[in-house]
Amino acid sequence: MIETIKKHGGILAIAALLSTALVAVTHALTEDTIKEQQQIQLSKALNQVIPEDRHDNALHQSCRLVENKDALGTDDALPFYVATLNGEVSAVAIQAIAPNGYNGAIKVLIGMDATSHQVLGVRVLEHNETPGLGDKVSLRVSDWIHSFSGKTVTSEGDARWAVKKDGGQFDQFTGATITPRAVVGAVKKAAWFVSQRQEALINQPVNCGGAS
Repeated sequence: MIETIKKHGGILAIAALLSTALVAVTHALTEDTIKEQQQIQLSKALNQVIPEDRHDNALHQSCRLVENKDALGTDDALPFYVATLNGEVSAVAIQAIAPNGYNGAIKVLIGMDATSHQVLGVRVLEHNETPGLGDKVSLRVSDWIHSFSGKTVTSEGDARWAVKKDGGQFDQFTGATITPRAVVGAVKKAAWFVSQRQEALINQPVNCGGAS
């Protein structure tokens, strides 16, 4: 009996070691590919929130890390990108976190005109919202995210920046108000922050490294 237990235990131990080794090897082999795909997706999102005809520089190479928990929804430093056209700053983009999504944090990317501070575009980069309800913040599911384009935050307390259920100008989703409310709040805070601190943010050194 004891010998049988030892035999089975040994087999399980070997299987566990082989599984761990396989996961480690797979991770090592795919790590560079995953980073490359993340960079491609980031560049695609950046060119969606700052149209290509608004810049002639590589946006992902113009990145500064910015910290401000109140404005960006996290203690972590997040990327801030500067778009230039013929050597002049034409637009900026910043990542922010909506910490109060229905199923957790929602990462967004906001592009803004550098002069008027008008929102050029917003994209949701990551979320865990409920399929068929909260995931309508994703462009893959609906065009709701386009409702930010052309809008400007005029004050920290700009009441228009809320869902219609709360008296604002943005549609909520049937059965899922929490998610759009969280995204609207995050975009409002980040856009206002950039409009008030843009010059200082632009003058920070390019220092993102591998941030994405």
